[in-house]
This record gives sequence, structure tokens and C-alpha cells, in this order.
Amino acid sequence: MGNTQPAARTAADLTATELLAGYAAGELSPVEATEAALRRIADADEAVNAYCLVDADRALEQARASEQRWQRGEPAGRLDGVPTSIKDIFLTKDWPTLRGSRTIDPHQQWTVDAPAVARLREHNAVFIGKTTTPELAWKGVTDSPLHGITRNPWDPTRTAGGSSGGAAAAVALGMAPWPSAPTAAARCASLLRSAASSRSRRPTAGSRTTPPAPTAPWPTPGR
Repeated sequence: MGNTQPAARTAADLTATELLAGYAAGELSPVEATEAALRRIADADEAVNAYCLVDADRALEQARASEQRWQRGEPAGRLDGVPTSIKDIFLTKDWPTLRGSRTIDPHQQWTVDAPAVARLREHNAVFIGKTTTPELAWKGVTDSPLHGITRNPWDPTRTAGGSSGGAAAAVALGMAPWPSAPTAAARCASLLRSAASSRSRRPTAGSRTTPPAPTAPWPTPGR
């Protein structure tokens, strides 16, 4: 008989609150959490296309600095060490912000943080990378001429919603528990569940049916 036991939870499956509690208790480190998020991206993102940029080296550098602060008992900020994704409409220092558009030149100086990103940086969130958005974030389905289609983790033939579909898919799959626009991402996450359960092409907020969480292995649809 096959093994029917659910997969054990890893650091990638924990919420930001759970991660912070684990750091405080010395049961988990920001490096472990960041490595878990990066492994999940490597395993799952090809199927859903949630990220348009991943900066593993910088994320691990930030995580190691956070780990040292926690070990000294001196965390600095409300999100210190929490893996975080940045929606690709928010200016981010040292990363291009292309907004899903081919009209923006990536070869320029990127020296400014948007206010939301600056607040996250002040609280020492670990920046994993940038998540997809429809071109210029103008619609409720996440696809763009630059980065293609972002898919629903519960059913990759369906939409992930928008305009924070990349952030929602990343949270749903444990590829970073905290997005730069948590309210919008939470709404998209709720809608992508509805999209999968209702079998509709566009998600609807009225559906109360929640399908089971996505589990590995994730299918790899064509983009």
C-alpha cells in the first residue's frame, strides 16, 4: 500500500508569525527559512511562473546577517529574517523594476526603494526576489508580454488572479511567506482558490469552496 501520510511541514510552509516565533525560541534560523524558500522556488516555480527575478546570493547574505542578530538577542525590526517577495511594480534598489513591460529599459540605475520596500528593508525582511504582475498592474489576471503567464498552484490551467498573482502563488507554494503588498496578495490568494474550485477561467470572490493545498510534485504546464 502506498504511503498516504501528508508531507512533513518544512520552514517553507510556515507563516511569518511562525517563523519569528521559531527565531525567538532558537528553534529555527533565518538562513534555514531562506534556504527552504529558495528550494521551494527551485522545485515549484517552473510550473507557476511566480517570480521574474530571484537573487539567492543577496537573500542568503541578508539571512546570515539576520541570523547573527537573533543569536545575539538583538533582532532589528518586525520582519527581521522573514523571506519576502517584492511585487515587480515597486521600485527596489539594485533590482530592475520592469512592471511586466517591454517598454521599460532594464539597463539603467536602480537606486531608489519605493516607500513600501523601504519600510520592509528598515525592518530587515529578507528580499528573495520580485514577483510577476500583469503589464503595469492594470488587470485582474497575471500575464504580461515580458514574463508570460502566472498560473494557479491548485490548477495550472487556471489563473492566479491579479494584479498580485505572482505574490499570491509564491505565498501559496511556500516560496516566501510575506509579500510586499500583503493585502492585495491575500485577496489574490483567496481568488486563486476560487478559480481552481469553481473551474472558471476568471476567479470569483463569491466562492466559498476551498480546494486542498497544492502538494508536490507540481505539474509543469507549457507557458
